[in-house]
Amino acid sequence: MALCVAVVSKENAPKYVTSLNPEHELQIQYEIHSSIDFVEEKLKTGKKDMRDLYLGLLYSTEDHKIYGYVTNTKVKFFVVIDSSNLLLRDNEIRFMFRKLHTAYTDLMCNPFYIPGDYITSENFNKVARGILTGNS
Repeated sequence: MALCVAVVSKENAPKYVTSLNPEHELQIQYEIHSSIDFVEEKLKTGKKDMRDLYLGLLYSTEDHKIYGYVTNTKVKFFVVIDSSNLLLRDNEIRFMFRKLHTAYTDLMCNPFYIPGDYITSENFNKVARGILTGNS
């Protein structure tokens, strides 16, 4: 179960953000924005073989852990998890990102979606909400 799912464009503009707790959404968005720097750093210093798009743990605070994933087109996905959640394994987080990437690819294949617009797709939202509630 995740607390927040976000999609950020290659220009670092948020394209989709959803969270379980709207009261903490602003703080989580700030943490996601802060973790963009870690993504850029990992991409610069990372290995040249970009077949593994999963970046792993990017940023950790007292309350949250932020994991990242970058597509080949430099679109960034973030999943925020409660720091007290020790049951979630790395392969489960990878699976979350794979589901998000598949939903994003389906969105890009939609002829009515204009690339770069804020994501309002009901199907994408359903996948993201499934990740948040643990029904993925």
